[in-house]
Amino acid sequence: MMIKKTKSLCPICLKVLDAEVYNQNGSIWIRKECPEHGVYENTYWSNEEIYKQAENCDYKGVGINNPQTDEKKECPLDCGICPEHESHTILGLIDVTNRCNLKCPICFANAAISKKIYEPSFEEIREMLRNLRKNQPVATPAIQYAGGEPTVRKDIVELIQLAKDEGFTHIQIATNGIKLAKKPDLAEKLRNAGLNTIYLQFDGLTSEIYLKNRGIDLLNIKKEAIENCRKAGLGIVLVPTLIKGINENQVGDIINFAIENMDIIRGVNFQPISFSGRTPSNQVEEQRITIPDFEKLVEQQTNNDITIEDFHPASCIRPISDLVEILEGKPQITFTCHQHCGTATYLFIDGEKRIPITRVIDVNKFFEVIEKNNTKLKNAKLAKKTLTLAKATKELTKTVNMDNVPSNLDIKEILSTVFKERTYSALGDFHYNTLLIGCMHFMDPFNFDTDRSKRCVIHYAIPDGRIIPFCTMNSLYREEIEEKYSKTMK
Repeated sequence: MMIKKTKSLCPICLKVLDAEVYNQNGSIWIRKECPEHGVYENTYWSNEEIYKQAENCDYKGVGINNPQTDEKKECPLDCGICPEHESHTILGLIDVTNRCNLKCPICFANAAISKKIYEPSFEEIREMLRNLRKNQPVATPAIQYAGGEPTVRKDIVELIQLAKDEGFTHIQIATNGIKLAKKPDLAEKLRNAGLNTIYLQFDGLTSEIYLKNRGIDLLNIKKEAIENCRKAGLGIVLVPTLIKGINENQVGDIINFAIENMDIIRGVNFQPISFSGRTPSNQVEEQRITIPDFEKLVEQQTNNDITIEDFHPASCIRPISDLVEILEGKPQITFTCHQHCGTATYLFIDGEKRIPITRVIDVNKFFEVIEKNNTKLKNAKLAKKTLTLAKATKELTKTVNMDNVPSNLDIKEILSTVFKERTYSALGDFHYNTLLIGCMHFMDPFNFDTDRSKRCVIHYAIPDGRIIPFCTMNSLYREEIEEKYSKTMK
């Protein structure tokens, strides 16, 4: 049965095609037909029930007031961002190079094959950073340097300082960790320059996984990089690329490893493989892992300590952004990414116990309380706002199940502080006492859905001033941009 009509891409010629999303035997599929290359039917989400549950977090967002391109063609051919885009940039990305000290079989970038070097100058990166900060009504708050491998640039420390100088409140690098392992002082230099987080490629805990995914055994390199970050006090998020038949049996072990190293590891963001770039696409259905697959793997491999019901779409926190916006009187960053883009939960650790946040807080009731009070606060005067907020905070503490609160955590005090101060630092106690377990399923030409691309909140800045949604960049624009702004490799 058809669920909706949308637009997608031909995996061969990348033409925009009419597409249908439909359910079949309990799964969700996407179908399109290219006049030249035929019919494509691919898995969209592997579980219809979980797909429908995610619809409860369908929040249409507000795009930017100063789009860089016009609507001349159709989505996704006007990216830049165009006026059709329905979310603003929460995380900006800049590929600072497409050079790399690895040649992974699975990769978005492809320098060694293309024989072209894409490496924006320091000044070009400055302009891209400023372009992200010029977004209205909300300047991009967070930036990630990516590639290629960002740490192969000799000026990477200076680039971190540049991002800090340009006003970004959160700065991170996506890295394979080789330089961090081999240059023990690099982590400290990066942290001193203003880096907040290392986004560390981490596919598993056996050598075999790295030989298959990366072409070389990197396990000890990863561990050395983590130790050097620990010495520098530089936080880490592990980023495993999940491939069915390769490392889906490592999910539980990776979570356990993160728990054992919670002093420095802040979270795990699993990323099912996207069939674009260098990634072979001859086994799409055999290797595809969707968000419901991931949630089931977590449940099975943690012995039900973390269950499918503990996960929620990233967009579920939209009411909190609305609350802060009402109280601050100015626009705030808002997680209006598509409800089928990602999923997450927070994990508390209390001795041997692993306690998902849904066991500590009635999450649904928590957001109901916020939404109810948002309505009261919208037109209230200052005195009434203060009183309403105080009452709301008390209501929120009643959503806490005190029997499950970890012994080392004053959850009520944290909630009260967060809503009173509403600052980045106020979230510190919460983040340092929890582990984020998330999954972001990026699209490729096989499962591409323009409804999702229009709601993307992770955007690439490029040298010509455009800002391009993540999945659109990697499915459609990357080759064209790197060709235009690259130099021939010597």
